[in-house]
Amino acid sequence: MDRSGKWKVFVGVMVLGAILLGALSDARAQDVYTGNPVVKIAREAFPAVVNIDTEKMVTRTPFPFGDDPFFREFFGDQGRRFSDIVPMRGAGSGFLVTADGYILTNNHVVAEADKITVTLASGKEYPAKLVGRDPTFDLAVVKIDAKDLPVLSLGDSDKLEVGEWVAAIGNPFGLEHTITVGVISAKNRNIRAKDVNFQGFLQTDAAINPGNSGGPLLDLSGKVVGINTAIIPYAQGIGFAIPVNMAKQVMDDLVNFGKVRRGWLGIYLQPVTEEVAEAYGLKNTDGALVSDVQGDSPALRAGLQRGDVIVEIDGTSLKNYQDLSFAVRKHLAGDEVTLTVMRRGERKEIKVRLGELPGQVTGESPEGNAVEEKLGLAVAPVDGARRTKYNLGDHKGMVVTEVKRGTPAERLGIREGDLVLEANGVPVPDEAAWNKALGKAHKGVVLLILRDGRTFFISLRM
Repeated sequence: MDRSGKWKVFVGVMVLGAILLGALSDARAQDVYTGNPVVKIAREAFPAVVNIDTEKMVTRTPFPFGDDPFFREFFGDQGRRFSDIVPMRGAGSGFLVTADGYILTNNHVVAEADKITVTLASGKEYPAKLVGRDPTFDLAVVKIDAKDLPVLSLGDSDKLEVGEWVAAIGNPFGLEHTITVGVISAKNRNIRAKDVNFQGFLQTDAAINPGNSGGPLLDLSGKVVGINTAIIPYAQGIGFAIPVNMAKQVMDDLVNFGKVRRGWLGIYLQPVTEEVAEAYGLKNTDGALVSDVQGDSPALRAGLQRGDVIVEIDGTSLKNYQDLSFAVRKHLAGDEVTLTVMRRGERKEIKVRLGELPGQVTGESPEGNAVEEKLGLAVAPVDGARRTKYNLGDHKGMVVTEVKRGTPAERLGIREGDLVLEANGVPVPDEAAWNKALGKAHKGVVLLILRDGRTFFISLRM
């Protein structure tokens, strides 16, 4: 074949290639999924992502100085005479984890809500009840009465790699079922806020905005790897999600027990500085320094002491005190852990059976809490810390820890720190007695209260 013939063959091949490439481009233009897994994620995940609307009743007053205690000294409660109770609304996201209506979301989405409404992707609305919540990790579970619902599969957040693609779904600013895409920017970020102190957050640059809270963060296989939780408002592309592996444990506890049975050691920790390492004869600054041991705690009973440096838990080395906190939080109350401790240059192994973290928030209880909600107050047993905080002496009862605005309890003058000695004529020295006494209350309750060394009765109608 001469040069002219070879050239014609070459041109023919090029033309045929161009035709095939054009046909392929046209096909891809018609099939937007080709090479784009996000389309599949959105299609399959949207039905299981829900919108959560909340309503909380609050007191509004036209009094110019609001509830400032300084001006109340002069004006008393005159401003409250003109107060009215109005609803304060909020919104967030969540996603279905069981076909019979259990939904995982953030605690701050539903905390203190008097009414929770869940809207599915189909537009159908359901009233929801709070099953339980965990303010420490900002997680909550709510339940709707429905069956055969679409659900999302939970993945494995421990296997996530920095740089891995993820997609966030939620309802930012009321824009229902919005999907954004980014990567895992970092792992194990420390976040400290009012009620959140957590060392394990995932950081992502997938856009997260107000209203996204509680929605899922998914990997490219469509499995949930995180729960969208927080943002830095003055930054761009910096959002945080709770790893789903931590949420699994919390969710199981909330569903089964109404609270989180998280393990509790009962010690205060500090970092091991170079000065501490030198003074205690340590090779490096790895580990956690025990600065104090709480009374009546698992740590105290196991023999841990102030000045101990904990360097391992269950054979795993600890780089810092945060590693120890995070490791303990992965355990449930009742679990036994082995701590390797350096004490005055001697290496010791101490076995500790973890207790239950005090002050856990429960969901709906059958008796006491339901009445408390109607009355607008919260009570708790008298322990050492509350006895000291409220100066309760040797008295036994249930101490008032919160009085909600605009409720019967507030209107009748009940205050935080009041000690309830009796309910409907029955002594209430502990939570069991309190629940039993209020379990028989239908229209109202009469409380015998101790305040500043004086007792008096208050009658509340629900």
